Amino acid sequence: MSIPNLIRVVLDFFYPLFNRFITKKTYYYAACGGSNLLLSWILFFVIYQFVFQKEHFYFEQIAYTISAYTLTSFCCSVITFFIGFLLMRYIVFTESELKGRIQFFRYALSGVLASVLNWVILKLLIEGFDIYPSISNVLSSCIVVVFSYLMQRRFSFR
Repeated sequence: MSIPNLIRVVLDFFYPLFNRFITKKTYYYAACGGSNLLLSWILFFVIYQFVFQKEHFYFEQIAYTISAYTLTSFCCSVITFFIGFLLMRYIVFTESELKGRIQFFRYALSGVLASVLNWVILKLLIEGFDIYPSISNVLSSCIVVVFSYLMQRRFSFR
């Protein structure tokens, strides 16, 4: 049994709990997207706390300082981008007739837009409202998730 089929079997087992409220496609999207989002939150916390240790990084060659939360956000975006694409392509939007490379390009475009939106909101919450970075990341991604769903459904995998 392939990994996508195994994931669908597990998701289908729990779907009867939700079938009165949402369609199977929406359920798949919520489960896959939610899992990927949870992974990004965990990665953000671990990378911010333990890899970058909440420190800003100064790059002498270009005389520029980058905050730990910006680097962390970038790292998390790259990792969850690829996982998210695979989940969306092989679990959620399987009926799409677009070629894989076109889906990937569109997903990348929507991913870049979502990442920029996430970073802008993250920066606003951290620097404007003085909210702790890990909490700001959760709040920001909750806002961006709606944008991402609409972009993926209507553009990336239509």
